Amino acid sequence: MGLVACDRCTRLWPIGTPRCGRCGHRLASRDRMSLQRVWAWWIVALICYIPANTYPMLSTRMLMSTDEGTIVGGALELAQHGDYAVAIIIIVASVFIPIGKFMAVAALALGVQHGSRMSALRRQQLYEVVEYIGRWSMIDVFVVAILSSLVQLGALASIKPGTASLFFALSVIFTMLSAQSFDSRMIWDKSPDPTPEPAKAPA
Repeated sequence: MGLVACDRCTRLWPIGTPRCGRCGHRLASRDRMSLQRVWAWWIVALICYIPANTYPMLSTRMLMSTDEGTIVGGALELAQHGDYAVAIIIIVASVFIPIGKFMAVAALALGVQHGSRMSALRRQQLYEVVEYIGRWSMIDVFVVAILSSLVQLGALASIKPGTASLFFALSVIFTMLSAQSFDSRMIWDKSPDPTPEPAKAPA
């Protein structure tokens, strides 16, 4: 007989019990609205990611001029000055990783809805990778905040965060909410149980 745990008080009850007899909370073995929340946060994150790459990330004001640059434009400018390592880090952290997270979360949700050729174990590992990368996704925003606080020379020079920094932060937050809304137990619901090996007779 299967069991289901109460989300509020963690008491175990037989599957099919409508409400917890201890605290009255509604019982459910799976979150039925999980995929709806995943797609809702995913779409909002994707919408925010577009202006995050088209609007300026930093606004640098010098004595006689003001310069604004996007994420990709700043990375290309660094590469032109020979800072290839920093440019690669910015491109990877700001472009490849966010796009990879979008694709991974979409693949996980579509795999639950329509099935997937990828094994359940591989999809579980993919989900864990997405969860791990999420904690490092705000590195660009942290760099902008540090530069903005350090480079404040009054009338000589100053650096201020651009509009893209807000959209990038929102995109990261919404992507994390999308990944956290995904109920990873659904990966295993349609996975066949392994056949136990027959016990060997004692010699």
